[in-house]
Amino acid sequence: MISKVTQETITLADGRTITIETGKLAKQADGSVVVRMGNSMLLATAVSARTSNPGVDFLPLTVDYREKFAAAGRFPGGFFKREARPSDAEVLTMRLVDRVLRPLFPDDYHAETQIMIQLMSHDEEVMPDALAGLAASAALAVSDIPFYNLISEVRVARVDGKLVINPSRADLERSDIDMMIGASMDSVAMVEGEMKEISEAEMIEAIKFAHEAIKIQIQAQERLRVAVGSPAYREYEGEVEDEEVYKKVKAASYDKYYAIAQEASAKSERGEKFAAVKEEVKALFSEEEYAENPDLAGLVGKYSYKTQKEAVRNVILEKGIRLDGRKTTEIRPIWCETDYLPSVHGSSLFTRGETQALATVTLGTSREANVIDNASEQGEEKFYLHYNFPPFSTGEAKPLRGTSRREVGHGNLAQRALKNMIPADCPYTIRVVSEVLESNGSSSMATVCAGTMALMDAGVQMIKPVSGIAMGLITDGQKFAVLSDILGDEDHLGDMDFKVTGTADGITACQMDIKIDGLRYDIMEQALEQAREGRMHILGKITETIATPRTDVKDHAPKIITRTIPGNFIGALIGPGGKVIQELQKASGTTIVINEVDEQGIVEILGTSPDGIAMVLAKIDSIIFKPEIGETYEVRVIKMLDFGAVVEYTQAPGNEVLLHVSELAWERTEKPSDVVNMGDVFQVKYLGIDPKTRKEKVSRKQLLPRPPRDDKRPEGGPRKPFPPKGDAKENQEG
Repeated sequence: MISKVTQETITLADGRTITIETGKLAKQADGSVVVRMGNSMLLATAVSARTSNPGVDFLPLTVDYREKFAAAGRFPGGFFKREARPSDAEVLTMRLVDRVLRPLFPDDYHAETQIMIQLMSHDEEVMPDALAGLAASAALAVSDIPFYNLISEVRVARVDGKLVINPSRADLERSDIDMMIGASMDSVAMVEGEMKEISEAEMIEAIKFAHEAIKIQIQAQERLRVAVGSPAYREYEGEVEDEEVYKKVKAASYDKYYAIAQEASAKSERGEKFAAVKEEVKALFSEEEYAENPDLAGLVGKYSYKTQKEAVRNVILEKGIRLDGRKTTEIRPIWCETDYLPSVHGSSLFTRGETQALATVTLGTSREANVIDNASEQGEEKFYLHYNFPPFSTGEAKPLRGTSRREVGHGNLAQRALKNMIPADCPYTIRVVSEVLESNGSSSMATVCAGTMALMDAGVQMIKPVSGIAMGLITDGQKFAVLSDILGDEDHLGDMDFKVTGTADGITACQMDIKIDGLRYDIMEQALEQAREGRMHILGKITETIATPRTDVKDHAPKIITRTIPGNFIGALIGPGGKVIQELQKASGTTIVINEVDEQGIVEILGTSPDGIAMVLAKIDSIIFKPEIGETYEVRVIKMLDFGAVVEYTQAPGNEVLLHVSELAWERTEKPSDVVNMGDVFQVKYLGIDPKTRKEKVSRKQLLPRPPRDDKRPEGGPRKPFPPKGDAKENQEG
């Protein structure tokens, strides 16, 4: 028997609708909903443990998003034909949802919580990642899990100058904005996206537009919660608190933390001093006290961190002094270098303070494109960026467990920052890899800067160079300080992490996470303006190092030449079983890739040797060479026969034709060798297809002067009669 099904509908400004339904599927979960837009359907479930695990002092939240291939009527790729580890696109969607939900759970809620979202039916006109945040929040809304501040997420685009909520993929291709915004009813919590050099004011306008649409979606969730009976939030055991312990810890450590925070020290030195204060705080209590109170050690650590955080924030708000001594608008010292690695196609080092990124660029053919094979999207990327964050970059020793979600997210942000500055006619597939060698805040923005210089060092003709900066915020509700180029500690202790990238003319990408409720738009505007000034400063350092892209790729880097040939010649270039193209690649030392587009063959030739590339081009010219009737061509004799000579066109080696003995000269020719020899080069006239032999016909004699007639008759007189047919002797006797 089907339980009562409850449904709410959201109507978008253009008339499209989104429905949220609960009560039919996955009823054993704490909360479950199906969100539908068009034929796209997502199932979201929320489950949370009733108790917290002992010793856990954080929210163990897992957000999982998966796209089932059956949703699009497709088979999974690979040998086993089943969904395996999540794709990068799925990981990015998980991060988008997690970043909005996590800060809005109660600070003292530490129960294991899992949000699972799966695409069950796909619609080509609907991008499902834009619905994932709504689905997750709605699943929590119909549960008793203590999530009091509902959220939603939308994608906003600007198509033909008009802002649009949740555009189709086709609309998005025509848009100059692609942003995902997550928000609660009263504040924006997350912004991420790419833009085509828009202004700060245009970005704020898009965020406000998205927030208004989000409010409507949250109201629909609230109606749904009421309709299902407004389940009472479960009671849970919060954190253990002890006011007396807190007072003792703060009294003993606040001034010391405050003094260290205003000393302007390096990361390692500062860390050692903070650690020494923590040890002093631990020593305030005896071993007997720790034994009597099992929670005491945890409380001391928690209150010590809380006091340190308060002291550091107050130094910034009260004195305008940051942990490394900078002013709030000041950028750390920067030094850059290009062409650092001799064997790669392009490289650069970007160091800002204690953050350093080494970027490399590799150039290839379309065969090296990154294949995207997801349920909701298939295609290729000819420009992609990978970001690696090894543990030594922060002076730590940790096990390596594959690419982390953080590495996927930071790499994607840097890729989106740079991608629109790669020319559309760039013939190469480009892979950028950023190796973070040191990290003390904003390694993703260091990746953008290093990537820009490495691309220009590789000879990629970037439209404009791109720089990036990470902004922070400290506020007590009244006073606030916007921090340019934040440190790692300022990120952890602060209220906002706002990364902005762009050219001299506008923003190309952004990523913002806000950890407090009710961030005012005037603060956001100040942060964007301060970010622009910082970006311009960093961009100046980049262009001092390398102002424009190198005019050509390096000598050891492959050059790529693209030729278009008629589609009917593709088979001839490949040859039977690939014989022609394989032998040509081996002889020339090149890589040849052929793609068929609109009945044309797009041939990519990649190689380091100009002679090898020239050999391939000559072969292509030979294969597609087609002489025109009446035109004159230079040929070379390559074979002698009894009835003529085989010649090849010198402009198309390998393209052969028979020069018949009758077309060698006007005089009667018994043997071809009487007129030409092997290797002779001369001109012939192309006569087209001989209607009798159905073969191509060329003539040498047509280009020679015709000898005068020798018939011994008076001019205009009668011709000599032909002898009658029959035996010659018989004719004489007659």
